Amino acid sequence: MTLAILCSGQGNQNPAMFDLTGDSAAASHLFACATMLLSHTDPRVMVKEAGDEVFDNRNAQILCTLQALAAVAELQASIPQRAVYAGYSVGEVAAWGAAGVFRPIDTLKIVARRAELMSATSVAGDGLVFIRGLDYSAVRRLCEAFGGDIAIINPDNAFVVGGGAAFLSAIMLEAEKAGAARVVRLSVKVASHTPILSVAGRKFRVLLESLPRSFPPPSRARLLSGTDGSSVSGLDRGLDKLATQISHTVRWTDNLQSCVESGATAFLELGPGRALSEMAAVSHPDIPSRALEEFKTLDGARSWISKWASS
Repeated sequence: MTLAILCSGQGNQNPAMFDLTGDSAAASHLFACATMLLSHTDPRVMVKEAGDEVFDNRNAQILCTLQALAAVAELQASIPQRAVYAGYSVGEVAAWGAAGVFRPIDTLKIVARRAELMSATSVAGDGLVFIRGLDYSAVRRLCEAFGGDIAIINPDNAFVVGGGAAFLSAIMLEAEKAGAARVVRLSVKVASHTPILSVAGRKFRVLLESLPRSFPPPSRARLLSGTDGSSVSGLDRGLDKLATQISHTVRWTDNLQSCVESGATAFLELGPGRALSEMAAVSHPDIPSRALEEFKTLDGARSWISKWASS
């Protein structure tokens, strides 16, 4: 029995996201690297003062990956060796770093490049929309009718769809007409996990090939693939999927189920935000689920991990 570590995607960056880790000695080198990548702006300052800049694609991917890696740097001694790691969107790259396959500094650098490749393949108006309350077939039909794609499949009839500006405007209107309970344009300016980004995915695969890595993970951790929730059992195939994920649907519902089938006795979301832990709580209410930002101290998080990961 073990702990499922959930690494968040972009969208929930907030001024308090580094409150627990910002003064961490163990993560100081990560904050220094992120500062360099963010044009010499300290990420701890950026999230408090930069406003909408934290939602810029490149900034967001760096900030969210830093959040996960800084948390793991502090919590590493408490995390069971055989933990299972799953990541949502860019969080999947963070999960590879958190599990020890990629070196943390390298992980930050490659997500910066990942974001650059995605932005270079995009045009103004591309983006994502969240839809809740329609079933898969209804969302699929709307995507086919208006020229977009399902980017992420979440539990409880919740979806993220992506495409160009005309598609986003049309599907927001039509989803509301079809009875969707919630329709929201997300603060993401690329059509992540759709074929629009196929070229970016191929270029990212080349980059991954040149990266130092340790596989299987030295921690004996289990890594899950975002596109289907399967365990990463081989390096080459795993890297293929990690790159392909940029332009293919993320099946987050399957990832959560795979965590349970891997023996998870608790979910811990590293953030930013609580979206993943809340989805885990909805889909698997019998398994404790927390987000790091819910804790007032890192010692509180360590105590909770020790309680549930050993049960």
